[in-house]
Amino acid sequence: MGDPVLALTSNATTVIKDLTTQPQIPEGSGLRIAPAPDGSGELQLSLQAQPAPGDAVIDTDGARVFVEPQTASMLSDQTLDAQVTDGGAGFYLTAQQ
Repeated sequence: MGDPVLALTSNATTVIKDLTTQPQIPEGSGLRIAPAPDGSGELQLSLQAQPAPGDAVIDTDGARVFVEPQTASMLSDQTLDAQVTDGGAGFYLTAQQ
């Protein structure tokens, strides 16, 4: 399993766990990263109860991220970070150090 994968910061781990442990969210849910359906090249983030077939599953201290197969290679050298503001949580990518 030595393939490079998307890394999560402690902020992202905390925010994902906060989102996926809400009472109305099924146990084992995660944040899924996939291409936006409009073909814009943007990435779409959504809460999912389980990974789609072929998704890479990243589990960091209980924070689960499901990465769509084609997107996984694009994100292999990236770090997912999160920032919480009054407007809610926002996620962004940075290059791994």
